[in-house]
Amino acid sequence: MTETSYSPAPLNPELSAKLRESVQGALPASIADLSALVRIPSVSWDTFDPENVVVSSKAVAALIESTGLFESVTTSRAPIEGDQLGHPAVLAKRPAKNGRPTVLLYAHHDVQPEGDEALWETLPFEPTVRGERLYGRGASDDKAGVMSHVAALRAIHEVVGDDLDLGIVVFIEGEEEFGSRSFTNFLAQHHDELAADVIVVADADNWTTSVPALTVGLRGNVTFKLTVSTLAHASHSGMMGGAVPDAMLAMVRLLASLHAEDGSVAVEGMTSREAEYPEFDEAEIRQTTGLLEGVSLIGDGPILSRMWSKPTVTVTGIDAPSVANASNTLLPTVSVRISARVAPGQPAVEAFQALKTHLESNAPFGAHLEISDVDTGNPFLVDTSGWGFAEGLAALAEGWGETPVQTGAGGSIPFISDLAEVFPEAQILVTGVEDPDTRAHSPNESQHLGVFHRSILSEALLLARLDARS
Repeated sequence: MTETSYSPAPLNPELSAKLRESVQGALPASIADLSALVRIPSVSWDTFDPENVVVSSKAVAALIESTGLFESVTTSRAPIEGDQLGHPAVLAKRPAKNGRPTVLLYAHHDVQPEGDEALWETLPFEPTVRGERLYGRGASDDKAGVMSHVAALRAIHEVVGDDLDLGIVVFIEGEEEFGSRSFTNFLAQHHDELAADVIVVADADNWTTSVPALTVGLRGNVTFKLTVSTLAHASHSGMMGGAVPDAMLAMVRLLASLHAEDGSVAVEGMTSREAEYPEFDEAEIRQTTGLLEGVSLIGDGPILSRMWSKPTVTVTGIDAPSVANASNTLLPTVSVRISARVAPGQPAVEAFQALKTHLESNAPFGAHLEISDVDTGNPFLVDTSGWGFAEGLAALAEGWGETPVQTGAGGSIPFISDLAEVFPEAQILVTGVEDPDTRAHSPNESQHLGVFHRSILSEALLLARLDARS
C-alpha cells in the first residue's frame, strides 16, 4: 500500500455546519427507521422464509425514495444458476452533472439467523434501546449501514437541494450473509448503472466507539464440508474397539494436524502477510471475546497480525450423534464444516488447494475423505494512494473529531474483490458502523447510537466533498 500524496481542501465551514445540524435534527427519525428495518427478519439462508427478504427490500426502496434524490428506485434479482434467482437487491441512480464524479454506496439488508433465542437478553427482532445501544439482529450488520446511507442522502438533499451535481448510485444487496451467490451476475446485468469513481462499502468495524477506521485489508475465505469414513456400517464399540478405527477417531486426528502446538495454522502453502500494526492490548481481546480465565491466546506474532494477516482454520459445525443420542458404536462416517480465512495477497483457490492437499496427505489409518460444498472468496487490499481515500479520511476526521485508524479485518467481504475486478479504476472505501462491542452474527447484536450518528455525519460530509470536486 502506498500513502496518498493528495491533500484534500477544507470543506466550506457553513456547508459543514448545516450538514451537522441536519444530521443531528433527523437523528431520532433515523433511529426509528433503523428500528423498523430491524423488525423485518430478513434472513437470506435457504432454510428461512424468502418473503421476509422481499419485504425488507421494499422497505429499503421506500427509504431510498424518501431521500428525494432519485427519479426511480428499483428492486432487481439476478440468477444464481439456471432458473434459480438470488434475493432482491435495491438499486437507485442519480447521474452526475457538470463534470462531477459518481459515488456508489453499498450496504446489505439481509441478516444472519438469530441463533439460540435463549441467549438473547431481548427479542432478536424487537429493537430495544439500552443505554447508548440499539439491540437486535441486523441492528448493526448491516441495517445501520443501510440507514447511514439513507440518512446521509437525506441530509445532503436537505442542505444542497437541487444544486447537487454529484452522481450517486445506491446498491443495497439482499444476500450478503448467504455468500452473495448472485453478485457476479448482478454486476454483469447492471454494469453501466453501477459504474462509479468511488465505491463506499458500509460493512466494517471502527477502531472504538470514539475513533473511526477505514479498513484497508480483508482476509479471504474458504469453506467446505469434510466427510471422513472408515467403516461400511456401525459396529459395537466393545466388541470391535481397539482393532478397528472409527470415523470420529480418524476425524479428530486429522483435524488436529491442521494446527501447531501454539494453535497457529500448520498447513503448508497457506501464507501470511507482513505489515505494521497499531498497538493492541491483550486485555482488550480477552474482554471483547469473553476469553475464560486461564485460557491462553493462540498463534504467534502481534495479536493484530493473527487476526488480520495470518490464515485460520476453524471447525464451525459437526454432524455426529448428540451426547443424548450416543450409543456404544464405532461411527462409520463423520462430517464437519471447515471455515478458513485466507491472508491478504493469497488467492482463495490456492489456499483451498493447500488445505485439500494437507487433508489428503494426513488422512489417518487410510480413512476415506470427501470434500464437498466448496465456497471461496478472495482477500482484498485497498489502494490507499488515491484522492478518494484521502477525501474519506478527511470526512471521517471531521465527522468524528478524531484521526481515523487504518485497519485490517479478520472477516471476509469477498464481493469487494469482484467489485475491484469489474471496476478496476474505482477507488474503494471500506467504512462501517460497527465497533468492538457490536457482536455481529452473535446473540445480543447491537448498534452504538453515537457511532451511528457520527457515521451518518461523516458520509454526508464525504458526499459534500465529492460534490465539490471537479
